Amino acid sequence: MRAVIRKFTVASWLACASLGASANIPPGADSTATPPAAEPAATAAPAATPEATAPDEVQEVVVTAPEARYVSPTRRDRIGRIWAPVFINGRGPFRLVLDTGASGSCVIQRVATELDLKPDPSASVRLQAVTGSATVPTIRVDTLLIGDLQINGAKMPIIPDALGGAEGILGNEGLTDRRVYIDFRHDLIAITHSHNRAAPPGFYTVPFTLQRGRLLTVDAWLGRVRAKAIIDTGGQTTVANLALRDALLRKYSEGKPEIDKIQGVTAEIQEGEGLRAPSLEFGPVSIHTDRMTFADMRIFQYWKMTDEPALLIGMDALGLLDTLIIDYRRNELQLRMRAY
Repeated sequence: MRAVIRKFTVASWLACASLGASANIPPGADSTATPPAAEPAATAAPAATPEATAPDEVQEVVVTAPEARYVSPTRRDRIGRIWAPVFINGRGPFRLVLDTGASGSCVIQRVATELDLKPDPSASVRLQAVTGSATVPTIRVDTLLIGDLQINGAKMPIIPDALGGAEGILGNEGLTDRRVYIDFRHDLIAITHSHNRAAPPGFYTVPFTLQRGRLLTVDAWLGRVRAKAIIDTGGQTTVANLALRDALLRKYSEGKPEIDKIQGVTAEIQEGEGLRAPSLEFGPVSIHTDRMTFADMRIFQYWKMTDEPALLIGMDALGLLDTLIIDYRRNELQLRMRAY
């Protein structure tokens, strides 16, 4: 194995947090698909204590906003993730990473300080990160608002400031009957009621299932190998388990691996293998990622996803789309490719 070290920073999963990895975007990423018909553009945290136990349940939240109020401008951070402007207790907006792999929302200590909210050590939760777990304190907020999504009475964990400039994570709580519209080309995000709308003209559709209640999962192929893929907008890079690596090596010769060092927000580090990989395909979409990291991350072990090929599709792949719509009522991705 070549001694080439690539250090990855990964966001957390939580009883609130992100599944995804944050990493340097591999060179040579590309996306191919038949271009569809054009469509008009859419309108310093408390020290974490490492642990190995499973996370506590996040309290159920209430969505009260009746209908769409505005479309929110977004930004792409330096590693390609989506920063969504979120108002907390009527203040902000704060820059939270939109994370479809998160079961709840979290903030860094600076946000809690600005809101004049003191963490409650007696209401700590267990943070389950990609590379390990830790106990973190929480704050209680009255409201969290973006688009027409309002969450009342949320308990928000305080996570270490390891998000590349973002101020927290916007998770998937409250999205059961929602439609998340992300226009990468115009930097817009809209969260509205689904209304069971079919895909607009020029969009491809890909069905998904919600594994374990909230993990947005699609069937994917890498060459002739089938895998379960989790859509993870909170992760910068795509990471696969060793079962997928082994299945690929039985069918393809991909050369010698490089060493990838993967570090989570709990500061724990795991090593992975960087290898060339076939195109990633799900539904009608085909994406050339050129290179992929393979490792049995702690999160794969936590979800018991080590025996069969599985991967987390991060923003190195998703960010190559023109528009991504996630309709939680229809259990459907609606995708428009970029025309190159």
